[in-house]
Amino acid sequence: MKIIDTQLLDDTTLKAKSSPRHRINHNFHGDLNDPVNRFLNAMEPETYVRPHRHSNPAKQEILLLLRGKIALFIFDDKGEVTDLLVLNPEEGIYGAELPAGTWHSIVVLETGSVIYEIKHGPFVPLSPDDMAPWSPPAEEIENVKAYMDKLKGYV
Repeated sequence: MKIIDTQLLDDTTLKAKSSPRHRINHNFHGDLNDPVNRFLNAMEPETYVRPHRHSNPAKQEILLLLRGKIALFIFDDKGEVTDLLVLNPEEGIYGAELPAGTWHSIVVLETGSVIYEIKHGPFVPLSPDDMAPWSPPAEEIENVKAYMDKLKGYV
């Protein structure tokens, strides 16, 4: 049995805080080829989740926020925000299920935020076609900061 408790959330958050990307996964699946990938994603406000989709191969994604506060953005093909959901367990908003091929991103609003994610396996890195062409790549630090500030303006 695999247990998700405060100690695991704290340990994973501590690793995220010291990670260069300001986030870290704790996998529950034993192998990346597992037919169902299940993991904690501990994320800090400085992290950048570039808008992306899971279309090749097509995969649904389930996000359940265990702790913290995040903004989940949905975009159209041109990069316009079409939906925004602030996940916050203290306010009774816990998660969302995203259909395959949905452009989405996350902005972390509170330190110590931890999501439980579920996706069909096996793990396949995102293809270039699944990275939003209207969003800045992670290495464009100044553009990323401006883009994240723009998204935070919607919240």
